[in-house]
Amino acid sequence: MSNVVVLDNGGGLIKAGQGGERDPAVVIPNCLYRPLTSKKFLHPTTTTEEDLTSAAIRRPIDRGYLINPDLQREIWSHLFNSLLHVSPSSSSLLLTEPLFSLPSIQRSTDELIFEDFGFNSLFVADSPSLVHLYESSRRPDSLLSEAQCSLVVDCGFSFTHVAPVFQNCTLNYGVKRIDLGGKALTNYLKELVSYRSINVMDETFLMDDVKEKLCFVSLDVETDLQIARKQGKDNLFRCTYVLPDGVTHKKGYVEDPEAAQRHLRASPSAAMEPNKEAYQLETIAKTEERKRVDLTKNEFDLMNERFLVPEMIFQPADLGMNEAGLAECVVRAVNACHPYLRPVLYQRWFYHYIDRWKYIVSSICRKTVSLIPAPLDCINPNLRDNTVIYSHSYILNFRQKDLRPLVPHEYQVKITTQNDPILDVWRGGSLLASSPNFESTCVTKAEYEEHGSARCRRRFFH
Repeated sequence: MSNVVVLDNGGGLIKAGQGGERDPAVVIPNCLYRPLTSKKFLHPTTTTEEDLTSAAIRRPIDRGYLINPDLQREIWSHLFNSLLHVSPSSSSLLLTEPLFSLPSIQRSTDELIFEDFGFNSLFVADSPSLVHLYESSRRPDSLLSEAQCSLVVDCGFSFTHVAPVFQNCTLNYGVKRIDLGGKALTNYLKELVSYRSINVMDETFLMDDVKEKLCFVSLDVETDLQIARKQGKDNLFRCTYVLPDGVTHKKGYVEDPEAAQRHLRASPSAAMEPNKEAYQLETIAKTEERKRVDLTKNEFDLMNERFLVPEMIFQPADLGMNEAGLAECVVRAVNACHPYLRPVLYQRWFYHYIDRWKYIVSSICRKTVSLIPAPLDCINPNLRDNTVIYSHSYILNFRQKDLRPLVPHEYQVKITTQNDPILDVWRGGSLLASSPNFESTCVTKAEYEEHGSARCRRRFFH
């Protein structure tokens, strides 16, 4: 069996490594960037320490699809030769590809793989099926493994897919899509900060970092908006982000990390009537320091932006988009499937990353729509066994009030978050690449040269 390179080629991040390994060897942005101090575009590395303030960015993927094969070739060449040190001519490739990719894009991808790099063979998979494979392998005694059926919410750099999966195959007729991902949320955060504080419209890397460190999903938007209007220490959401100065620090940072996490330790009801004595003791040591104004420090405050930006996944209409929110997409995806599958789908569905939001959802985006936490302590422990499960750790932690009214009362709703939504797609691909019959399912270079791209692609059910 030849070496298998597993490549999760996201719009925000590339995750790559050898099949059979636990974690990818390389996680880098899928782009070229040009810092202000450089005259040419540079390749991303795993240990970039440069000042990326106002860096220009070129991406080969836009809205989830490959639009610049030449740029993608350049990035992959750097990845295979300089970072992974693999020989494509003696290796197979397992590649993730967005759902419903156009035939012209598939042909361009196949040309890159077989003609430009000369891989031995190719297997193309989609993210939801790999997430399902990995999660079922992690829970061999669970309902997921027994039913081989789940619903995967894949919030990526460019869009969000709600995909039902049955026996490791994505049911394309049931997939629903929202044209909103980590990139759009980052851009929205840029607009809010630029309007209220300082112009950051050119600071993509910086605002990705702000999103990952400070944004969270609100469990009660109306209550949190009231808290965000308060002054001083009664405002649990106010926090300060310090911009890089290019001299003492080349990356931005949160001025008070503890204050940025206060909302995670207080329930909505307690937040409305905070313990004034506790907050006074917490802030008294920093009072004098805060009174000193450092004119050399460029910074801005965030308040309701922290939870209003992720809220757009649930309410796209607030951005002027004529699309349903995430809760409605979940219900429509389940209803598109056979009635016998619906009870299982409502109980077995996963949140997958926002490509660097890396976050969402992410994404964003290292994380895209990126890992957005929700206040775990706000949830009644008695609800966890029979309703939506919230996770402090990862993105789009769903709220019962959004989904429960749309689901028939006889169905139980249960959400499971992944341990690492950024890497779990790659891990599913690594697991598939290490299976004994993997080579027999691939399209070889000889088959591609004989039959062409369109005919070979039928093997992957795309």
